[in-house]
Amino acid sequence: MKTEQDSPEKLIAEASVEIKNADGLHMRPAMQFVDIASKFECDITVSNDENSVDGKSIMQMSMLAATCGTKLKIKAEGADAQEAIDDLRELVEKKHFDEPKPEDASGTA
Repeated sequence: MKTEQDSPEKLIAEASVEIKNADGLHMRPAMQFVDIASKFECDITVSNDENSVDGKSIMQMSMLAATCGTKLKIKAEGADAQEAIDDLRELVEKKHFDEPKPEDASGTA
């Protein structure tokens, strides 16, 4: 049985996402993110320009203080990394945490 070359133990997947819901990554959307992240075996980290945190920890996710327009990088390492990234990207960018987007996201009046 070959294990070193044949089994991709540490698959890595990454995505850059932008917070688009009006209220940003407050506690409810952060909890939704953690709930989805926790379904996966892989390690998930989320970072902004200043911090990198555990995507499965509600306390750490809340430390990101990501507002509408904040860009985050999600990195997953493990056998189900790509599936985790796909589900988390969908939550953030397509479902917008099931919250409304700002009326005018461009910032112009």
